Amino acid sequence: MSDTAPDHPAPDAAPDAAPAPAPARRRVFVDKQSPKAYHALTQTSEAVRATAADAGLDRLLVELINLRVSQINGCAYCLDVHTRAALRAGETTQRLGTLAAWRDTDLFTPRERAALALAEATTVPADRAAQESAYTTARQSLTDDEISAVIWVAITINAFNRVSILSKHPVRAPRD
Repeated sequence: MSDTAPDHPAPDAAPDAAPAPAPARRRVFVDKQSPKAYHALTQTSEAVRATAADAGLDRLLVELINLRVSQINGCAYCLDVHTRAALRAGETTQRLGTLAAWRDTDLFTPRERAALALAEATTVPADRAAQESAYTTARQSLTDDEISAVIWVAITINAFNRVSILSKHPVRAPRD
C-alpha cells in the first residue's frame, strides 16, 4: 500500500498518468435540499390540477399528458408515479403501452390527440413547426380553458421531471 496522496500518481506509475477519480458523491435531492421551493412547486401542481378540472380535463387525460411528457424527458421516477396514477384512474394497459406511439394508433380520441400534441410542443418548444401545428389542432378540438390547462399541466410535469431527473430519484420495486 502506497502512502502517496490520492491526487498524485503512485511512484511507479507513468509520470503522465491521470489521477484516480474522486469518489462519487450522491446526488442532491433538490426537493429535500430546498423544501420551500419544492413546496411552491407542489402548490402550483395543486392549482394546475384544479384548473384542469375546472376546464373539463378529466384525470385520465391529465395523467396521459403527465406520462407523455415524462416519456419525452426520460424521467423514470415520474413515469412510475403517473403510470400507477393512470391505472388507478381507470386507464387501460393497452393505451399506456402505446402512448409513446399515440399518433400510430386509433386508441386516442381527437381531443386526447390534440392535448398530447400540445403537451409535446410545450415540452420541446424549439420545434416551432410542431408547435404551430399542435396549436392549430388544439384550437379545433379544445376550448381556450382546456388549451391553457393542457399547457399548464405540461409545464408543471416538465418541472417535476427536472427535479426528479437531476436528483436521480430512484424507482423502487413495489412492496408485496
